[in-house]
Amino acid sequence: MRKSFDRQRPLTHLWLDHPQAKHLEHMAQLLDALPEATELAFGDLVAAGVDPHLGRQGMSAEQVLRVLILKQMQDFSYEELEFHLADSATYRAFCGLGIADTAPSKSTLQRNIKVISEQTLEAIHRMVVACAKREGVDNGKRVRVDSTVINAAIHPPTDSSLLKDSVRVLTRLLSRARRWTKKKSTDHRRRAKRRALGITHARSAEQRLPLYRDLIAVTKKTLRAARVASSILPRVQAGKEQAEVDRLVEQLRYHVLAAERVLDQAERRVLRGQSVPAQQKVVSIFEPHVDVIVKDHRETLYGHKVFFSAGASGLVVDVVVPRGNPADSAMATTMMTRHVEICGEPPKQAAFDGGFASQSNLDALKGLGIRDVAFSKRRGLDVMEMVKSPRIYRALRNFRAGIEGIISYLKRAFGLARCDWRTLASFRAYVMASVIAANLLTIALGVAR
Repeated sequence: MRKSFDRQRPLTHLWLDHPQAKHLEHMAQLLDALPEATELAFGDLVAAGVDPHLGRQGMSAEQVLRVLILKQMQDFSYEELEFHLADSATYRAFCGLGIADTAPSKSTLQRNIKVISEQTLEAIHRMVVACAKREGVDNGKRVRVDSTVINAAIHPPTDSSLLKDSVRVLTRLLSRARRWTKKKSTDHRRRAKRRALGITHARSAEQRLPLYRDLIAVTKKTLRAARVASSILPRVQAGKEQAEVDRLVEQLRYHVLAAERVLDQAERRVLRGQSVPAQQKVVSIFEPHVDVIVKDHRETLYGHKVFFSAGASGLVVDVVVPRGNPADSAMATTMMTRHVEICGEPPKQAAFDGGFASQSNLDALKGLGIRDVAFSKRRGLDVMEMVKSPRIYRALRNFRAGIEGIISYLKRAFGLARCDWRTLASFRAYVMASVIAANLLTIALGVAR
């Protein structure tokens, strides 16, 4: 049985007279005023296969949403979250856990939290922004926009590490498939690992080349065995274990295709000396959505470019995670169009980083009804064309610099330096959950003042 709310609240601990406890109490009150947010989370739980009328009572949708916010606010792992929910009276009160309730396990927390979709969290985010407007924390009249890169949970990709990963994963899947296929295959994982280490420590290309040839040969042998297993398994009649066999077939087919791409890339780059375009590169066999982003021609990052717009109070009004590596200038109009959707009207003043500057962007932003538009670098644009006076331009340029501190705050305190969740949808959900937690705290602090 699953509920959206606990209609009869359990007996909980009293809130402590401590600043952090008071902030959490204000945040809980804000969430109490947004029952629609909990109903959206309940819809995701039901859509994931949870029957609200059958089974034992699990976490309510209200509790799932609050433990997610607490996790992102404190940048807890699931294991840490489990401990603190069992240990902290304040955290239990915030999440609606009664004095006699058993704290959920880390597996229960993960299973429930990951069900909340990016669409639900974006809708909740917009509710929180509307709440900030009602509370007078931020009216959205002044906004600043910038972008950053959030890293994905992958190691720096090299051809040798990708080949080694392919051998390791395919061998593991083959060992599971042997139960039904009865086909034996050679375990090349140790050999692949040694060749990859040798490549890493080789002093010259001449030393690396024979090691790469052997590693590629080992990968091909493992790949051939995986192809055979993936052709046999679909014909297996496994009875009660059929669902497990079907999942294994799906995993084998995915990793066979991934290994083929890795092999093609390694042969082109290493053996034939060809250059592989960025959009064709494989950077991870586990996270295929990850983008390669070169920052300032000096640093290569693996994750996603994320665009933020923030108000004068520090409230994050909007966040966008696009595919690829779009130029900042391509996103200026998009960010302000979304701002109008979220706030119901265009801002009076908008400040952007220099990368967003262009004449076409200036014209488009003015066309949306924004009175003053300031780019931190003019890029040949006239100050008086952007704003009414040089004084306003200087003020907006200084105002824009504040978003760098906001982004740094999100990365340091809300886990946005690196996203540990897999798939693009989960990446976006992770970012949005962190922003919701940060905004609720911003509103709580603003109301407390």
